[in-house]
Amino acid sequence: MIQSQTYLNIADNSGARKIMCIRVLGASNLKCAHIGDVIIAIIKEAVPNMPLEKSEVVRAIVIRTCKEFERDNGMMIRSDDNAAVVIDQEGNPKGTRVFGPVAQELRQLNFTKIVSLAPEVL
Repeated sequence: MIQSQTYLNIADNSGARKIMCIRVLGASNLKCAHIGDVIIAIIKEAVPNMPLEKSEVVRAIVIRTCKEFERDNGMMIRSDDNAAVVIDQEGNPKGTRVFGPVAQELRQLNFTKIVSLAPEVL
């Protein structure tokens, strides 16, 4: 569960390393983001000489959370870290690679580009 002020690792090569969530997009009373939700975040740590810089406001999609979620078949999925991928306004990733596993629920949410770039789909 990702809420405001939560730090997330970046799982792509867009240039950011850590971001902090400032808003969960969706309904006006939505407080927590789960896997597949889009958030507004601030870059807290960035790689030098890259297009994304520190304190820049970006959109990101949550791909891994420490809090487990349950699928319809009863399987529980949990990760070691909270991770996100930086996206643009159309929902395409800004980076060209995605590191680490992603959940197959992203495919149902029309983020197929992120799923195709990932090395492993859970």
